[in-house]
Amino acid sequence: MSELSILGKKWIYKKYDASYINFLKENFHLDEITSKLLSIRNIDKNYIKTFLKPSIKNLIPDPNVLKDMKKTTDRVAKAITEKEKIGIFGDYDVDGASSTALIGNYFKKINQNFEIYIPDRKSEGYGPSIKSFQNLIDKKVTLIITVDCGTMSFEAIDFANQNKIDVIVLDHHQSEVKLPNAYSVINPNRSDDVSNLNYLCAAGVCFMTLVSINSSLRKIDWFSINKIHEPNLLDFLDLVSLGTICDVVPLVGLNRAIVKQGLKIINLKKNLGLKTLIDLCKIESKASTYHLGYIIGPRINAGGRVGKCSHGANLLLNNNPKESFQIASELEQFNSERKKLEKNLLNVVLNTINKNINDPVLVLYGDNWHEGIIGIIAARIKEKFNKPTIIISVNNSIGKASARSVVGFDIGSIILAATQNKILIKGGGHKMAGGFSIKEDKIYEFKQFVINKFNKKITNKFNKSNLLLDSLITSSALNYEFYQKIEKLSPFGPGNPEPKFTLENVRVLKSFVVGDNHIKSILISKDGSTIKTISFNSLDTDLGQFLLNNKTNTFNIAGKLSLNEWKGEKNVEFIIDDISVNKNLKNKVPSSIG
Repeated sequence: MSELSILGKKWIYKKYDASYINFLKENFHLDEITSKLLSIRNIDKNYIKTFLKPSIKNLIPDPNVLKDMKKTTDRVAKAITEKEKIGIFGDYDVDGASSTALIGNYFKKINQNFEIYIPDRKSEGYGPSIKSFQNLIDKKVTLIITVDCGTMSFEAIDFANQNKIDVIVLDHHQSEVKLPNAYSVINPNRSDDVSNLNYLCAAGVCFMTLVSINSSLRKIDWFSINKIHEPNLLDFLDLVSLGTICDVVPLVGLNRAIVKQGLKIINLKKNLGLKTLIDLCKIESKASTYHLGYIIGPRINAGGRVGKCSHGANLLLNNNPKESFQIASELEQFNSERKKLEKNLLNVVLNTINKNINDPVLVLYGDNWHEGIIGIIAARIKEKFNKPTIIISVNNSIGKASARSVVGFDIGSIILAATQNKILIKGGGHKMAGGFSIKEDKIYEFKQFVINKFNKKITNKFNKSNLLLDSLITSSALNYEFYQKIEKLSPFGPGNPEPKFTLENVRVLKSFVVGDNHIKSILISKDGSTIKTISFNSLDTDLGQFLLNNKTNTFNIAGKLSLNEWKGEKNVEFIIDDISVNKNLKNKVPSSIG
């Protein structure tokens, strides 16, 4: 069967415990498919209720479990009570923009004076610099909070100290044992942090910090004394969930509750900037993790990639309808430009890959590749070949790089190690993504360094030909009731992958191109039922061509379920990830569900 998969994949069903399924059905009154998916995910019986109904109240720990939290809280509370002007220095990606807006919007609620600074990707690069800190100091800032950056900003923080400016770092990127001489550093990935919250993105770290600050102000009766209504921090979960989804951190523990409840806030459209962008994108159904990750997120990111880097944060901070629409419209234009640049550069990079195709880690470089796009290209190449991918743009003998990794290979720690070994000029990141600067004559040395690290770390070879599946279903399962059962396990993402199913013996009734390169198809099953499907970004692939040109053969499809809501109607569609031309699957599960 595997050699006949359109994408060359071997379809493998995930293992489950039949006795545990029966236990869940009997003791938790769960249906068959929910019980099976929980068994596949190996969710402990003691955490079933928390997993199915994640809530902030039940999952949030005491913020003080994070190293430096009390010190940070006391300093920020002091700045608030003494009416200091606070600077917020953020990154230009979605997590950075969300984190900046999260703290900024909280400060707005309590009438706290603040200033934001988002560096320009091309002229300033990632993270704080002496010049950027001087800019904030010139604006009479006496405390600087860096969000989604700062863990490796030794020089800039020393400069701030020389000018008697305290710096608080709120970050989640990998760190060295030695930390910058900041007033405090809250980072669950610092070596001496024992919070077990290393899965949080920067927005999650900022949320925990605000919980602590808010509690501190409440204890000293600050809200009553100043006649200010205490903010409801749950109202800010829209921004926290946006950063969490777009930074692709694991949807486990507190992150599940953040996204689950954050989506509810997003759909209330309380944040004007988010509401404007949702309306501009014509998202008429309830916003989902898909909308955040693939529609909203890329537009907020577009400012940092090809336009104005501060646009994302400014949109999420804005309360003026006219200004919000202007910024959102410009982000839409930037995103269109980004798509064109991405398509052109992807073709260029793919043409350079042949000589490196057998490398376990793909390190690709070229002259003057657009620095704002190389991160997306690295992600596309990684997805295509299922290998850690590093794309380097060289300009005047200096390379700027973006890296994307696969599960099991911590690229952030590799970049940190290469920096410590003087191979890189500077760099940082986390398990799945990172960035760095490198001298051109060091690229080959870095390539050998990262490949050696990969070969030592990975004992089991990554097999890009495996497609892991949860269950065989019948066409009768494609209904709203069945979809709701699957949604009990949401939100889906890293750490909780979306369930994948197979449908057997279908054929094409009609296929056509929608959007730029998606294929929409109407299939018919062996019982005569019609199935609405879509295959994303597949026009130029074997999968897309098969759907467009095969009108006679029966085949099997593998993929996910999707809910399409339009004018009050709810229709379940099938997102096709792969096709097998075999009529019967090998290693088939005992029975189908539907």
